[in-house]
Amino acid sequence: MPARKNPDLPVRVASAVVMLVIAGAAFWFGGIVLDLFVAAVAFGVFVEYVLMAGKLAENPSRLASLVISGAIYIGWAALALIVMPEPLMIAVMGLVICTDTGAYFTGRALGGPKIAPRISPSKTWAGLAGGMAAAGIWAAFVVFSAGYLLSAIGPTGPSLASALEVANVGMAALAGALLAVFAQAGDFYESWLKRRAGVKDSSRLIPGHGGLFDRVDGLLPVAIIAGTAWAASQAGL
Repeated sequence: MPARKNPDLPVRVASAVVMLVIAGAAFWFGGIVLDLFVAAVAFGVFVEYVLMAGKLAENPSRLASLVISGAIYIGWAALALIVMPEPLMIAVMGLVICTDTGAYFTGRALGGPKIAPRISPSKTWAGLAGGMAAAGIWAAFVVFSAGYLLSAIGPTGPSLASALEVANVGMAALAGALLAVFAQAGDFYESWLKRRAGVKDSSRLIPGHGGLFDRVDGLLPVAIIAGTAWAASQAGL
């Protein structure tokens, strides 16, 4: 039997290319352009959140509490991304992508028990482990690369041994694995909202991909943690 073709694949690929071009241009220009891009995406995510909240809230007071909590959650993540330096932003986004990719392929390959089938039927414990492993490897790679670059400006020049001395690769891997758990939690939170609201996607803004919230659900909690930690370190806390 011939393999069944996915009629949505060309649309998904084209949409992904457009998203990459727009995001790449924002990073290329940097500065205020990148900040405005982050703010615009955050506003779009908030609009989608409010529309879902309106479908699941039983009364006005419940709706108000959901809107306020959503504004804090999404606004905090956006502010965290804006205040962190661009290399850290790229590292955070890469970690979330590695988490999703590792979880997807490991979950499909190994299957096994579901984490919360009523909320997200496709998420498995094996997938979570794969996402944590991928995120840990990414975080270790980023920290090691930073250590190598630091050694390059030292008196002895670039050195792998010096990079290993400067960079705590093991702690970076553990931190990356832990952040992967929060990324998956963000995914589950949005899935829970969609189930309660009775919708498949947060919106139809991106053909083949759903809405903005669908694309950044795992990024929000990781951005909050990483950005807040960065701000605290800069403040000497």
